[in-house]
Amino acid sequence: MLRSTLHAAALTVLGTATLTLAQAPPPPPAPPVPATGTTAQPGTTAGTGQTYRVKQVLGTKVSIDGNVSIGTVEDLVFDDQGYVEYLIVQNEGRLVTVPWQATKFNFQQQTAVVNITQEKFRTLPTYTVQEYPNFSTPAYRTEIYRVYGLTPGQTRRMERREERREERRPPR
Repeated sequence: MLRSTLHAAALTVLGTATLTLAQAPPPPPAPPVPATGTTAQPGTTAGTGQTYRVKQVLGTKVSIDGNVSIGTVEDLVFDDQGYVEYLIVQNEGRLVTVPWQATKFNFQQQTAVVNITQEKFRTLPTYTVQEYPNFSTPAYRTEIYRVYGLTPGQTRRMERREERREERRPPR
């Protein structure tokens, strides 16, 4: 009986501690990182390069070939594994999907360039916040990535796996 009482008390203490820790407020956000400097800055991880927060991406001015402004980053879309899949760019009241890999950022100037011509950009499907597409459907992913001259990440991963299998097979 004493053993079960001690066990129950220990579980109560652990449960209370877990709830207390889970309710702790998040740490304050790090300030933006300056573009210059050779010492470790807030927002960097030793040996892994620069890190950025979503706040540093949202509102970024986006342009395409020929320095043509197409809008600003309104939102980000993550895949089910937590990787950034798309930027959602607001363009004259409409939204446009841009694959993350198609974008080159200058985080310090909060600008981004997408390597796509005006003609191709005009062919992209647009939508509003009331009619978001289903980003994960194979047809939508293929269409969007094709316009940007890219292959969807999931397809690339499958292609790489197949290449590795071919490399491991003994010669015939």
